[in-house]
Amino acid sequence: MRLFRSGGILGIAESALEFALEASKEAHPDEYMGLLRGEDARKLGLDEDGTVLTDVLVIPGTESNPVSATVNTSMVPNDLRAAGSIHSHPNGVLRPSDADLGTFGKGKVHIIVGAPYDWDDWQAFDREGERMDLDVIDVEPPEEAFFDFDQTDIDRELREDER
Repeated sequence: MRLFRSGGILGIAESALEFALEASKEAHPDEYMGLLRGEDARKLGLDEDGTVLTDVLVIPGTESNPVSATVNTSMVPNDLRAAGSIHSHPNGVLRPSDADLGTFGKGKVHIIVGAPYDWDDWQAFDREGERMDLDVIDVEPPEEAFFDFDQTDIDRELREDER
């Protein structure tokens, strides 16, 4: 899998950003926090080399209040498509705090969404906390099957076990 080897992060899927903006509004006045996953741009039909942020993962056990959000790290999946984090600042400040910078070590991109959570109320940062430009890309993330088998596979296996 060549997810981050070349091309870098191209942008965020419009649907992922929309989800994070809505989740941030719902969590207000508390902070919202999620993790970002990316998909190879070519798998999304783009003729570019790089990654598009397609998913915002909500981690069970995340605790939040008006000044912080803490992810229960034991619930974070071991995911090859992990790309960074996204969280809200209910005060509207689109700069990372010292506490934010302490969590930016993992992942390629970290997004801060600020109140009032409109389309222009967000900013992306690299792991050092430097601003980075990130396009919003209108792509349809691929449907992901929870299981990689269906009823036909189950029936076939049952028939084989009967032999």
